[in-house]
Amino acid sequence: MIRSRELTARKADSCQKLKRAARSIAHSIVAVVALAAIATVANAQSCEDPEELTFAMVPTEETVAELQLYKPVTDRLATETGKKIQFFMPTSYASVVEGLLGQFIDVAVLGPYSYVIANSKDSTVEVFATYAKRPGHLQEEGPGYKAALVTKKGSNYTSIDSLSGTTLGLVDPGSTSGNLFPRVVFAPEVGGDLDEYFGKVVYTGSHELSTVAVAKGKVDAAFVATHRFDNVVNKGEVKLEDFNVLWSSPPIPQDPFVYRSTLCDDLKAKVRATFLGLSPSNPGEKNFLDNVKSNKFVAMSSKDYDVIRELKKAKDALK
Repeated sequence: MIRSRELTARKADSCQKLKRAARSIAHSIVAVVALAAIATVANAQSCEDPEELTFAMVPTEETVAELQLYKPVTDRLATETGKKIQFFMPTSYASVVEGLLGQFIDVAVLGPYSYVIANSKDSTVEVFATYAKRPGHLQEEGPGYKAALVTKKGSNYTSIDSLSGTTLGLVDPGSTSGNLFPRVVFAPEVGGDLDEYFGKVVYTGSHELSTVAVAKGKVDAAFVATHRFDNVVNKGEVKLEDFNVLWSSPPIPQDPFVYRSTLCDDLKAKVRATFLGLSPSNPGEKNFLDNVKSNKFVAMSSKDYDVIRELKKAKDALK
C-alpha cells in the first residue's frame, strides 16, 4: 500500500515537471515570436518616411524658370507620394551633392559626373531614371548626349590647332561634358593638359552661360552639352549658324534623376512612378517634356554610369 502511494506521488511529480517544462517551452516560443515581430517592425521603421520631400537640380542659367516648368512634375510627385514638396535652390553642382550626402535633399537631378562623385561618397545616392531626348540641332535622339567644343563662326578659331593660347570656357568642376570629358577625353588632342595648351581656362557656371560667352566673344571656345546648347538656340539667344563645332565626344548618359535609397521602398516606388509615368497626354506634363525635349523618361541603374566612373578614375590618376 505504501509502495503504491509512493508510485502515485512520483507520477504526479513527473506530470508537474512535464507541465512546467511545457509552459517554459511555450513561453520561450512566445518570446521568440515577439522578438521577431519587434525586429520586423524595427526594420520597417529603419527606412525614412519624411513628412516632406526636398527636391533639387544642379543649377542652370535659368534655374528659377526651370523650377516653374517642373511644377507639373512636383505636383504629380506630391499627389503620388502624399507628401509636401520643397525645392532647394542650389548655388553649384557641389551644393546639390552635399545636400544629398547631408540627407537634406531627398530627390534630385544631377549631372552624370556629379552623380558618380556623390555615389562614390555615399552609395545611398541612387539613380532611378533619366529622359530619352528627342533629336535637336546638335542633340541626337536617345538617353544620351555629347560634349561639343564650339567657337564663334567668323572668328580665327576654326580648328583645334588655332586655339593654342586662347581663353577656354568650362562649366563647373562637377560638370561631365563641361569639365570631365574635356580634361580626360579631349585633352590628349592638345598634349594632355588643357591648362597648358590654352592661355586661360575659366568656369562660367552653366552650359548656357558658356554658349552665350562664346557668342559674345567673352571666351574664344567652350565645351557645352549638346542638349543645353540646343536650349539656348531654341530660346533665340544665339543662332546655330553662328557657331563652329570643332570636336564632339562619344555619347554620355543623360542627367540622372536620383533619390536616397534609405527612403522607404513604397515611397521610392511612388517617386519612380511619378517620373516614369509622365505623359504628353497631360498638358502640364507635356509642357515639361517639351522643355526637356523628351517624349518619356526611362529607367536607369548605377551601372549605366560606369563609363563616367572609368573617366573619373582616369582623371584622378592625372593628379
